[in-house]
Amino acid sequence: MPALATGPGPDTGLYELLSVLPSQLQMYVKSPDDRSFLHAMFSARSLHSLVKIHEKLQHYEERCPAPVLHSAGALTQEVSEELQTKPMSADITELLKLLSKPHVKSLLSVHDTVAQKSYDPHLPPLPDEIDDDEDSVKIIRLVKNKEPLGATIKKNEKNGAVTIARIMKGGAADRSGLIHLGDELKEVNGIPVEGKKPEDIIQILSQSEGAITFKVVPGPETESSASEPKVYMKALFDYDPEEDKAIPCKEAGLAFKKGDVLRVMCQEDPTWWQAKVDGGANSRAGLIPSKHFQERRFAIRQPTFDTQPQKISRKPSRLRRSFRLSRRGKKRNKSMYECKKSEQYDTADVPTYEEVAPYCRAHGAKHRLVILVGPTGVGLNELKRKLLISDPQHFSVTIPHTSRVKRNQESDGVEYHFITKHLFEMDILNSKFIEYGEYKGNYYGTSLDSIRSVIAKNKVCLLDVQPHSLKLLRTAEFKPYVVFVKPPSVERLRETRKNAKIISAKGDKDSSKPLTEEDFQEMISTAQLMENQYSHLFDLVLVNDDLACAFGELKQALRKLETETHWVPVSWTHS
Repeated sequence: MPALATGPGPDTGLYELLSVLPSQLQMYVKSPDDRSFLHAMFSARSLHSLVKIHEKLQHYEERCPAPVLHSAGALTQEVSEELQTKPMSADITELLKLLSKPHVKSLLSVHDTVAQKSYDPHLPPLPDEIDDDEDSVKIIRLVKNKEPLGATIKKNEKNGAVTIARIMKGGAADRSGLIHLGDELKEVNGIPVEGKKPEDIIQILSQSEGAITFKVVPGPETESSASEPKVYMKALFDYDPEEDKAIPCKEAGLAFKKGDVLRVMCQEDPTWWQAKVDGGANSRAGLIPSKHFQERRFAIRQPTFDTQPQKISRKPSRLRRSFRLSRRGKKRNKSMYECKKSEQYDTADVPTYEEVAPYCRAHGAKHRLVILVGPTGVGLNELKRKLLISDPQHFSVTIPHTSRVKRNQESDGVEYHFITKHLFEMDILNSKFIEYGEYKGNYYGTSLDSIRSVIAKNKVCLLDVQPHSLKLLRTAEFKPYVVFVKPPSVERLRETRKNAKIISAKGDKDSSKPLTEEDFQEMISTAQLMENQYSHLFDLVLVNDDLACAFGELKQALRKLETETHWVPVSWTHS
């Protein structure tokens, strides 16, 4: 913008400049609305008041003012006491009320602190006498606030020495740099710790106010772990230190929930790691059981299972063009699908922590596999169908393989991939199928290559499998995003599934029948079993209470999957 033609001189105050600015800008502003806006803004009383305050403060600062006195707070107290001896008038009453207000007292306190330049805490003097025959000691003083010290202690049962067992990363002791691992504690606030239990010493610390004085004998030099790499672990179980009898110090423990991402700060102790919840407000690390220690504890609780392959109940979906077996009366035929490992074997796996790293799909990279898991009748097919209809160019499903003969109206690679029984059996031996089974003498199955075929077309592959198949698919190649579709309450199922039907097959002719009370109960119990055993593998839990709402929530989650950063197993980011 060109320079102003005329205007105040260089020594003119900001207030005067502001008052003439609207008229100076008239020639450069064409729109009447803009002129009106500028005039209203520059004429605002609040803006003029702020400018006046600014000029007053600037003028005051240029004079380099010195405090008239350094104890305005004490003077105020004296004035208040003096006024209380006088006859109470309206002015005196108002002044006393004003001087007693907390914000006025705080303002005067700040004034005195700045005037006295007294910014450091007042510490008591060092002790004058230290025994000559005593080991080399160091006296440490820390000013305590509400924050814990951030260190744990242990007692040597042989010699009774109390030493620093660990320093919590980010805690007060760690930030001070004065207390180190292995230091032997002699006194706390002048109280000898000899003969005291660790819990007695902790009690002394908890009751101490202000500065705490430690007398310690320096421990042996330990190698610094400052360069120790930070790792991130996804918690696969809930943990509450208050309920853990093995933790050395409950106050130092860190509580977390399944699914939390933990930043592990220190793994020096093979039993107790130090960690923080990623994104949490607490800067101090807390104790958590190490992966090895927690696996040992969980393994003790696990029963022994048979690891032989078993037939599993599987009702294939229509979208995958598989068959459902008929259900006559209350007797239910088993499904054809067989898994390499039994569900019981999978429960013997111990979910503790999984090392993770942030991942965001790069532009042009392959889409992540989307897996839907849930009990029969919960709505997996409906959700997949709605996704396919919403964007058929973006979403697709796999085409299953079969060994049966192709019918006249069928095309290879459309309804099924038709292969010989011998070739199907060879593919089974070569572990090419995620799930497979036999029905009426013919094989049916979903292959890994059928997933690769969809992904190679730059589409999102939608797949529904039994949860025990998840581990076969949780690889860096597929980077699956697992959605567990959960049924609502039985009451809500009765209300929303009145007209719903379950697909069955009688011979080769498709038929369907309404969902029964038995179906609802089985849906709830199956979902509970799935969640109990496999929830550590789920990325999203979706309650299908209302299909439209569930679909909207799923679509939004998949949209974020394309653009936002997610935590994935660290091995997926190395490929």
